[in-house]
Amino acid sequence: MTAPALAYPPRIASELDDRALVSAAQAGDRAALDALLRRHHDRIHALCRRLAGNEADALDATQEALIAIVRGLRRFDGRAAFSTWAYRVTTNACLDELRRRRRRPAPGLPEERDDLGGRQRHAVGAPAPGIEGLADRLAIDTALSRLPEEFRVVVVLRDLCDLDYAEIAAVLDIPPGTVRSRIARGRAQLADHLGDWNQPREPGRPTHHSSPARPPTGSAP
Repeated sequence: MTAPALAYPPRIASELDDRALVSAAQAGDRAALDALLRRHHDRIHALCRRLAGNEADALDATQEALIAIVRGLRRFDGRAAFSTWAYRVTTNACLDELRRRRRRPAPGLPEERDDLGGRQRHAVGAPAPGIEGLADRLAIDTALSRLPEEFRVVVVLRDLCDLDYAEIAAVLDIPPGTVRSRIARGRAQLADHLGDWNQPREPGRPTHHSSPARPPTGSAP
């Protein structure tokens, strides 16, 4: 019979930062590893959800990403934030999973749960649950799926994960100038695809054209 996994009490886990949990997990502390994965699970799943475009592939990609994080954790040297490193591992694992399943038909409507945790939910202004919110998410999922992979990845990392250009460059191991160019081109294509989504809108309601995942701010990113 398998022994139950150890776990920190929620209060203690919440008081430890990522660096402390990583250090303990690298030393073999299973409770620290469990707390670390639980803390970042929703963000990892949401990234996979937007890159995959459907819940079935996202769940498989999330599982692969978590396995890759556990296997690679001992090699994590702390030069970047753990979250940045985890996004990098997740992006690679997700894209590998999608390439293996490229011909798999996409199932039905997106699930309700596609957030990235408290900070990201506030940043992207996610709509309240309901038919209107589902329609918006379906439009964005469909438009994102039509982008070339190199554009889809940077747009998701920027507008959903709220990473800056330097962080995205670190995640993808490409120059910041390339990140900026791909985001601009990806957003332009995404706006075109969203413009094809024939959904009636109330007068004065903002469109998605200025940004796929955040309300217009009036300033350049």
